[in-house]
Amino acid sequence: MLRDQRFINVLIPIISVILGLLAGAIIMLSFGYNPVEGYGALYEGAFGNSYFMGETFVKVTPLILSGIAVAFAFRTGLFNIGVEGQVFVGWLASVWVGISFESPMIIHLPLAILSAGVAGALWGFVPGFLKAKFGVHEVIVSIMMNYIALYTCNAIIRNVLTDRLDSTDRVADTASLSSQMFYNWTGSRLHWGAIIALALAFVMWFILEKTTKGYELRSVGFNQNASNYAGMNVNRNIVYSFLISGSFAGIAGAMQGLGTYGNMFVQSSFTNIGFDGIAVALLGGNTALGSVFGAFLFGTLKNGAGSMPLVANIPKELVDIIVALIIFFVASGYIIRWALTRFKREGK
Repeated sequence: MLRDQRFINVLIPIISVILGLLAGAIIMLSFGYNPVEGYGALYEGAFGNSYFMGETFVKVTPLILSGIAVAFAFRTGLFNIGVEGQVFVGWLASVWVGISFESPMIIHLPLAILSAGVAGALWGFVPGFLKAKFGVHEVIVSIMMNYIALYTCNAIIRNVLTDRLDSTDRVADTASLSSQMFYNWTGSRLHWGAIIALALAFVMWFILEKTTKGYELRSVGFNQNASNYAGMNVNRNIVYSFLISGSFAGIAGAMQGLGTYGNMFVQSSFTNIGFDGIAVALLGGNTALGSVFGAFLFGTLKNGAGSMPLVANIPKELVDIIVALIIFFVASGYIIRWALTRFKREGK
């Protein structure tokens, strides 16, 4: 019975993706576009050559980390919608360390990444503390923290890190994730952050599934009253959850600051890395491995979308519609679950 349930849990996101792609094809047809050409262009834009493939993994890297940040909070009964703001402060902290001094890479690079994780954790501490201490809903606080992060980071860039400029200097080579080897291979911005993201996805799995603290965090997520009765400190675990979730999100920002761009610049709006992380986590069933696959799908769609207008004359906004449809079908997973269960019963 448990094995069947796990199989259905894996099948639901797969069916959701297929339904989303089919619905996207129907929309293309209804507007007079060729869906075969559209999806072919999307594939070529994501994997057509080594450059596009490298850029796809550049898109995937921060999405893995934002996805596991959201998923970690979900698994502990919390909704960290403030991942976007935590990405911003992590990006800023990593670049700040990266441009402030030079030291051997073995010290400078880990310190820059660690500073991003600490900054994200501290930004996540605020909604976690208010939730634990005063019962303030974490969604309200964390979404407001996104705006505070956006405008605070912009102000620091203009008034502290530069003299009224809109972008910082590039980080020192000793704090950079860029790789000459990857550049020679692909000609893209692919960097070592992809390996770090996969490693941290494993860390998330290990914490939740193989440690006592992870068991406590999941227990609090299932039932706070029962956890409290069992002697667990519920409020402390709520704060711990936001600290860990925020650290993952902060490191997602470091991937941008130390790898993809090598600096930080004034943002006119949100990057959507944090908000896309919600979709990644939902598609991945709030698991570490599922979030990796979810990030890969979303990164592929986003990077491949750029080729659709050029090759197939299809507006790339259709990709956003397809992503929204996939999320819709994931959110409607209970209908798919009901259909699969009914089909299984009738097949016996």
